[in-house]
Amino acid sequence: MSAHVVPAGSRAWPWPAGALLTLCIVILCGCEQARQDMYDQPRYKAFTRGEVFADGNSAQTPPDGTEPRASGPFAGTSSGRLGADEVARARVAARADADPEPLTLARLARGRERYQIYCMPCHSPVGDGDGLVVRRGFPQPPSFHIERLRQAPDRQLFDVITDGHGVMPSYAGQVRPDDRWAIVAYLRALQLSQHVVAGELPPRALRQLDTQPGEGP
Repeated sequence: MSAHVVPAGSRAWPWPAGALLTLCIVILCGCEQARQDMYDQPRYKAFTRGEVFADGNSAQTPPDGTEPRASGPFAGTSSGRLGADEVARARVAARADADPEPLTLARLARGRERYQIYCMPCHSPVGDGDGLVVRRGFPQPPSFHIERLRQAPDRQLFDVITDGHGVMPSYAGQVRPDDRWAIVAYLRALQLSQHVVAGELPPRALRQLDTQPGEGP
């Protein structure tokens, strides 16, 4: 009758420990399958019937006033939502050191609109950092009217919108590159509004400065 010899320096696993190890492996495999099931959830395929909606269609028309949104300037390219010309303009805007578009009133209006949506809650309507979010406890950003930011290159302001800075997050996913440049143009207009030399104003603007609020012209 031969005996089972265990090599020196090795340790034999007792049967209860081996069974426990096997059980753990089986449980872990089950957890992995459950995790995969969360990824592969039941879903409708495009243009199939769906009983959730009254018309029986799984695909519904977006509500009025909405538009497709994606993360990043090129996210919709493969779907054809972004045309070749728009993609090319976005690439130019993202790499430029200054606004590649000419400065027009329409451009400033676009920048003001985007600023009011994404920037004004923190930076305030006039850009002094006293926005409604700040008044409710959010850290106050610096005023755009300090000398450091008045002298900052346009590209630096563009990069802060793109990458974020400090507690400010990146807005690259919300604001397209050309709109970031439009915001920068509007920021320059805000800065100019607070630091313009009176002698450079047209006569009509000078008369308005001399007129007190509530008084006639």
